[in-house]
Amino acid sequence: MKINETLQYLNTGLPEDILRRKLYGDFEGAVRLIDRRLSMEHLPHALRCCLLAQREMILRLPEDYPYSRAEALGILREHIPDFTEEEFDQRVDDGKIGWIYVHGEMRFFNRFFQTMCKSEPEFAVRAGISMSGAESAVKGSKGDGRLDRCMRVMKEKGSICNRIRIRASLRIKEELFTPGMFVRAHLPIPAACEQQSEIRIEKIFPESGKIAPENALQRTVCWEENMAENHAFVVEYSYLHRASFHDTETPDSGNGISGDDSISREAQLNLYTAEEAPHIVFTPYIRELTDSLTQGLTDPLEKARSFYDFITLNMKYTFMPAYFSLESIPENCARSFTGDCGVFALLFLTLCRCAGIPARWQSGLAVEPDFCGGHDWVQFYAEPYGWLYADTSYGIGAVRADNEERRKFYFGNLDAYRMVCNNAFQAPFTIDKDHWRADPYDNQVGEIETGERGLRYDEFERTKEVVTFEELH
Repeated sequence: MKINETLQYLNTGLPEDILRRKLYGDFEGAVRLIDRRLSMEHLPHALRCCLLAQREMILRLPEDYPYSRAEALGILREHIPDFTEEEFDQRVDDGKIGWIYVHGEMRFFNRFFQTMCKSEPEFAVRAGISMSGAESAVKGSKGDGRLDRCMRVMKEKGSICNRIRIRASLRIKEELFTPGMFVRAHLPIPAACEQQSEIRIEKIFPESGKIAPENALQRTVCWEENMAENHAFVVEYSYLHRASFHDTETPDSGNGISGDDSISREAQLNLYTAEEAPHIVFTPYIRELTDSLTQGLTDPLEKARSFYDFITLNMKYTFMPAYFSLESIPENCARSFTGDCGVFALLFLTLCRCAGIPARWQSGLAVEPDFCGGHDWVQFYAEPYGWLYADTSYGIGAVRADNEERRKFYFGNLDAYRMVCNNAFQAPFTIDKDHWRADPYDNQVGEIETGERGLRYDEFERTKEVVTFEELH
């Protein structure tokens, strides 16, 4: 078994003595007890895998929560000098400022300030911050207008198409580089899917990069090199992205099913109604929630719409720590009513599958003429339409912008500002990693490993930029 596959056993659960240390923030003690258990000769396979995965998760967890209470307040008061402790505590209680215990002391999430700016437009104005990307756009902003125009054109003309060119790079941080070290690097590139065509790899550096097939579930270009000197790994690619409008109020003919032609349509659909541990799991709470949200409904489309409405009308956006350290993502989202694009997507996907509605992951980048950032969403299958889209995060963004028409649009549709590189959750790369991935479930910004270990996100630099963006008429 490869090391990243041990994460599938997370639901085995930690022994209580280790769990208590982890929750208190005694991470050294938790790792020490894990190592003692792992030395046992007759440890059950499932528990061994769980402990191996939890050990790495515990080692990474503190990196995402660096701030004391005083430091967190200091960050806020740099932007809002009169920000009070009462306001701080209220947002902690509301789940807008994430935290964990470290040796019994509350330590706060490294992106809590960005969360507050994105989830509270009034707070962003007060702090003098303007968030990038149309998903974060407030009512009346440039991004707000961009999405509304895209929606309007799609409804009037049936589709909208953009020709997009992007450059992305990875580079090991200089202090970690040793001449002669072995490096395996992956950068995501556009994958074959309904929305994308004319995919071209325009430039690669070094030219030795191996390009995965277009139908790879998590498509990358991969380099393997004994590096004499530290340099960036670079790929530049172009593609056409077409977003077609689906009127979910007026049934039309099904658009078929894309996938593996070697297996039947029924078998393909069955692939997308299954559980996939550790996150896409039909727990008792998920089953109960599915039943309650679909009570009295028989049409799969209306069941999916109920799931979408539940998420978009009730949940609040928060930036999340690295997914590597998260457990039971959909179920915890359904408890906390908070999450980010991937968390909301996983909850929607899991509810659909639990209801017997085929649903599959899709992710990559949100790409606008002046912005490029990672993003996740879902495809679900409903007759007679075929595959439709649901972007719960953009739906929540529409609620923040007080735009009900746009919220409804993102049930069934996507805009044309996308790059799809992943068509499955927790799929391996074509040239797989030997060591821990930075993100074992998805890939939007790339991965690097050496001969000894996988690098974490804070150990390598990455860039992505839109080179050209042209709307076609």
